[in-house]
Amino acid sequence: MAHHPIDDLNPTDNEHFQDVLAQASVSRRHLIRGGVGLAALGTVPFLAACGGGDAAPSPAPTEAALGFNAVAKSLLDEVKLPAGYTYSVVHATGDRLVSSVPAYSNTGAELDAWEQRVGDHHDGMDLFYVDASGRYSRTATARAVLAVNHESSADSHFWHTKGQTSGGVNGKKFSQFNGWDLLPRPELEVLKEINHHGVSIAEVRKGGDGKWIYTVDAPLNRRVNGQTVMRIAGPAAHLSDIKAFMATAYDPSGATSRGTLNNCGHGKTPWGTYLACEENWAAYFFMPAGSVDVDAKTKASRQRYGVIRAPFAGTGNAGSQGWSSVSTTDNRFTRFNVSAPGATAADDFRQEPNTFGYIVEIDPLNPNTQPAKRVAMGRFAHEAAVCGIPVVGQPLAFYMGCDSQNEYVYKFVSTALWSEADIGGGMVAGDKYLNEGKLYVAKFKADGTGEWIELNFANPLISGYANYSFDNQADVLVNARLAADAVGATKMDRPEWGAVNPKNGEVYFTMTNNSSRTVAGTDAANPRAYLDNDGKGRSGNPNGHIIRLKETGAVNATATGFRWDIFLFGAEEDAGAGINLSGLSAKNDFSSPDGLWFSPSTGICWIQTDDGNYTDATNCMLLAAIPGSVGDGASVTVNNSLGGNTASQQTFIGAALGDAKLRRFLVGPKGCEVTGITETADGKTLFVNIQHPGENTPAIANAADFTFESQWPSNAGYGPGSRPRSATIAISRTDGGVIGL
Repeated sequence: MAHHPIDDLNPTDNEHFQDVLAQASVSRRHLIRGGVGLAALGTVPFLAACGGGDAAPSPAPTEAALGFNAVAKSLLDEVKLPAGYTYSVVHATGDRLVSSVPAYSNTGAELDAWEQRVGDHHDGMDLFYVDASGRYSRTATARAVLAVNHESSADSHFWHTKGQTSGGVNGKKFSQFNGWDLLPRPELEVLKEINHHGVSIAEVRKGGDGKWIYTVDAPLNRRVNGQTVMRIAGPAAHLSDIKAFMATAYDPSGATSRGTLNNCGHGKTPWGTYLACEENWAAYFFMPAGSVDVDAKTKASRQRYGVIRAPFAGTGNAGSQGWSSVSTTDNRFTRFNVSAPGATAADDFRQEPNTFGYIVEIDPLNPNTQPAKRVAMGRFAHEAAVCGIPVVGQPLAFYMGCDSQNEYVYKFVSTALWSEADIGGGMVAGDKYLNEGKLYVAKFKADGTGEWIELNFANPLISGYANYSFDNQADVLVNARLAADAVGATKMDRPEWGAVNPKNGEVYFTMTNNSSRTVAGTDAANPRAYLDNDGKGRSGNPNGHIIRLKETGAVNATATGFRWDIFLFGAEEDAGAGINLSGLSAKNDFSSPDGLWFSPSTGICWIQTDDGNYTDATNCMLLAAIPGSVGDGASVTVNNSLGGNTASQQTFIGAALGDAKLRRFLVGPKGCEVTGITETADGKTLFVNIQHPGENTPAIANAADFTFESQWPSNAGYGPGSRPRSATIAISRTDGGVIGL
């Protein structure tokens, strides 16, 4: 995923696990001081199964066996798969959805505004079958659409003939100029970049040759982009207050907003709609030098979300793409200038950032419906929204991560009880389940348990918070990060994708990496601090890990307690036992887990990487794992050493998987991130996204001077030109069997 330029925006002193460990019970401290070693804590009855009272660990589900040979690490500019597997490209950046726009040239020469083309930076995605009446079907039919997120415009030099331009200067990203806030950008370039974002919805089918293709001019083809009008939706009792936060010169009522940006991980609802998750949206906003500053409370909110990093007035935001610089008064562009020249917020765009950072619900099967921003699910850097296992007559739970270092894990629980009569109910069902409910944040404890804390204005910790003055519940939802700070939620190491194991309902989250981890700052959930001596030389926790939790209430959705352990630690195979805690080998070592998804047909846990540390040895990858269950491992002691500092740290780890239960399945081309995954109902086709191949190709002064890091997928026979393109691929077995087993 494209991450925020400043990783840590959490200034609070909320406890990390080291702080929680110090608060463990007297009886537990007595056991440790009395000579029970940390490695033996898993045998203590009240700590058995990582801290869930005296209950025995849940039995592991019946396990299948991985049925492919591991793919070797690769630095080649191609997609590597196991023997007996093949792939084809479904669609790539710039492919047209309608025949009224020209076929993509892949030279940057397109003169349209990209409103009817597939976007860039393919990310989260899902497949939706369509029944004979045009409604969503849970079972396979002859007709389907693929909805794909588009995360970023970071590689925009590929979309313009000579790279990004500004004030007649070519060859650098706009943010690289000194005094760049004074340089205007061409309107068409900016329109392309805005419209690259959002979601592409395309009808797909399996051709006679067995390859999956998308259909130009299909009735359901649709782009939702950075300009699409969206409805602001939230709890009825607080909706007027919510709209007050959304009021701008575009819509002074605050009832609508424009566009969705930086859609990363995704979600799929039980009733058959798509959830696009706005992740690192904050950096596009800008205040030119000498512009009118905002009030102190707005400034505090912006600082917590990374909007307009310091200084607030002056040289502006060095992470911006300069969209507000277009020489026009058209508010499609001026809305990204978030200074406050008007008499009220409804007279300018100071509140435009408040309209981003949400779960956006889209009905992919009804092009006539308006997407909705679901404010009840909170505002932050959303990374996926995965639904727990639906149970008729019980609420629904959606699990979400906030993608930055030291941010939090959240859960939204619907007020409405699940009814299968709502399958195919579209946005009406979304209003029923996603507008009314409770938003929780996770607090992890050192004994392997945790609690969900409701973010409610009635909580004195929130209403009386010293660092930010909340006005009402709408303020809590719009500034959910600050509310989570107030209740003392546990800071985590960049919580990215979540996934729910369909066999037992356990919830998994990737913690991608953390460059700020020190030996003194290690804790139970983040127990390693080390230097990668043979790679990129990064320190902290450069390889990341995956945490999982098991709800402990009678009803999973409404449980306010859980048990946790660490499923896997990323590491290089030769890093040593103190770093390579999961015992990874050459067949399955990995770094920076990011994308995460469970196959409903096979139960395989698919792990995707977005790595900048292990890329001296291999490109990013996709791995398959046979998961166990929370508590199937033990407690271990980690002996850390970094910069002359040493310390021991205790943590909980799941059972070792070994090569038999964890194998590398795919390695992508150069410079890419492997992200976004779904499959057909029969488990025989796996769709995977290859994002930003050639990411490290430098922007240049003339397109003829491009030295491409990657030329995929054109070097694999797909499409014209030689510029790298993000793409969705469809993987199948040559014998027609189920993927992975």
